[in-house]
Amino acid sequence: MKTYYDLVSANKTRSGMIIAVFIAFITVATYLICFALGFDFSAVGIALIISGALSYVSFYYSDQIILSISGAIPANKKDHFDYYTVAENLCRPAKIPMPKLFVLNDSAMNAFATGRDPEHAIVCATTGLLKRLNRTELEGVIAHEFSHIRNFDTRLMSIVTILVGLITLLADILLRTNIRNKSDKDNGNIGAILMVAGILMALLSPLIAKIIQLAISRRREFLADATGASITKYPEGLASALEKLSNDKEPLEAANKATSHLYIVNPLKNHHDSIGWFASLFNTHPPVVERIKALRS
Repeated sequence: MKTYYDLVSANKTRSGMIIAVFIAFITVATYLICFALGFDFSAVGIALIISGALSYVSFYYSDQIILSISGAIPANKKDHFDYYTVAENLCRPAKIPMPKLFVLNDSAMNAFATGRDPEHAIVCATTGLLKRLNRTELEGVIAHEFSHIRNFDTRLMSIVTILVGLITLLADILLRTNIRNKSDKDNGNIGAILMVAGILMALLSPLIAKIIQLAISRRREFLADATGASITKYPEGLASALEKLSNDKEPLEAANKATSHLYIVNPLKNHHDSIGWFASLFNTHPPVVERIKALRS
């Protein structure tokens, strides 16, 4: 039987492999797109600098941007006693500073964590989740979100989101320009093949990058479940919470496709666990039944 440490190690290895493939893909895609569309790398560099600067601002203020989009308000100990005290109690075993706590006024059950590092972390829970989970189940959910902070998943997913945005923006910019005649630079069939590959890459790279991003997101959910169970020392608390969350069919109004990967379960409620392997490539979260099975094993 696999232990918690085996699960964590396996998830970290898989995540690392996916990230390495992602970086290699972006490097190759950028080269092929530039080659096919006849751009020198100085022009591409300017585009990357501009988009990179915008992405950096988004990364640095990602927590505030997400809170503004969601309309969450700060939590307080008086009105949200269990939420606040559970978070206080779990900080020490999670080995992170106390994050800022927020509440989203929505009857749908969900929660998310964000922030570029543990010192600037935020945890947000909906009023529906706080009302319908008991304290043990709430501990499981908060430990899961603390795990994202402790494992730097919030930073990782912000960076991955930026990389996806960069490759999408680059492909869009280059496709909107005229393809220049490169016959003087090409060397026969090799040049023609590279040009065709570059055009295909420009068309497909945003989709491929998004699929890789979602794969990373799904792997980090398994890791956060395992780490959260190690924090509370009671996997059944999170397993029970996930059962209630999966049975809640109400979509979260404040969520959208850009932020759905942040939540503990898919907030859009727009897919089912048994729709097939190809469709599952586009899911932001692994099937809840698999997560519960892993926790209870």
